[in-house]
Amino acid sequence: MTTATTAFPVFLGADEITATAGDILGRCRDLVRPALAEAVGRLHPWLGEMAAYSFGWCDVGGTPAGGVGGKGVRQALAVLSAEAAGASGEAAVAGAVAVELVHTFSLLHDDIMDGDQTRRSRPTVWKAYGTGPAVLAGDALYALAVEVLAAAPGGGTAAAVRRLGTAMADLSSGQADDLLFESRPWTGPTAVEPEEYRTMAEHKTGALLGCAAALGAALAGAPETTVATLDRAGRHMGVAFQVADDLLGIWGDPAVTGKPVHHDLRRSKKTFPVLAALSADGPGAPAAGRLATLLEEFPDTPDDATTHRAAALIEQAGGRIAALAEADRHITAVEACLNGLPLAPRASAELRTLLGFLVRREI
Repeated sequence: MTTATTAFPVFLGADEITATAGDILGRCRDLVRPALAEAVGRLHPWLGEMAAYSFGWCDVGGTPAGGVGGKGVRQALAVLSAEAAGASGEAAVAGAVAVELVHTFSLLHDDIMDGDQTRRSRPTVWKAYGTGPAVLAGDALYALAVEVLAAAPGGGTAAAVRRLGTAMADLSSGQADDLLFESRPWTGPTAVEPEEYRTMAEHKTGALLGCAAALGAALAGAPETTVATLDRAGRHMGVAFQVADDLLGIWGDPAVTGKPVHHDLRRSKKTFPVLAALSADGPGAPAAGRLATLLEEFPDTPDDATTHRAAALIEQAGGRIAALAEADRHITAVEACLNGLPLAPRASAELRTLLGFLVRREI
């Protein structure tokens, strides 16, 4: 894999970012894990097993696996936002559990819709247990998330549940657009525009990140202006994260991503590097033209040579550089949001470290 030079702000060196972010994520997971496990334990045993499998806690059949599941970015955002607002991270545990459950619900359903057969280098839940069971497990996780959040101690739970509901409505809208984009042409008057992509990414990925940050601050008793600004910061973070994910989908190492290379290209997904490449002018225009011709002639099941050719043309047309610049713009917006808030210094610094980690994932 070739690693591109990024324009991303460098808060720490790349190695230090990864190590420090790992410590932050681990601390937040350790704080949230007991409550998350207790909540999952209240599910029907079969549904609970599928949930535990999705978190990496067990294998099919329930044998303990000792995994930690995903990175836990959303639960960490909730905890760090509570701490940034001057409270203990424990104030955000119910919100952190809720967003982690909702995120896992969305992954179970997304894997079915996208036809993804592997996640984190093992079979997805629908491949391991079946499509119907995976849908049911996802539904159960969503219901459990609402229950956990509604039972959170202190006031403001009704507002917190409304905020989660709004985020889920946005997430569903973004997912719908992402799926519909696949059937639209690559070029011409009905082609997907970059601004449409930004709206989709903010909804599909940014809404839950923003919700996580906002819930943490709200449960910590932060003023509404702080809550709203952290929500906006999380949404910008989501677009940067989604663009970085697009880059990994084309140029990422399967050993790192846990997914087959060029999967998005094979499905004709309208990712930002491709959209940017197709709209290239100047020196990148010839490659953009060849890329458009190639994509319009894509077979239903393109071979490796075809997808590698497409990836090379995307890079030649400037799609990779444009995507990095797009992520950079949203990172700058996140920084502006954080700089405008009276946040506790340590937690604010950890939020920035987490941001650096999210967009420096081997791209």
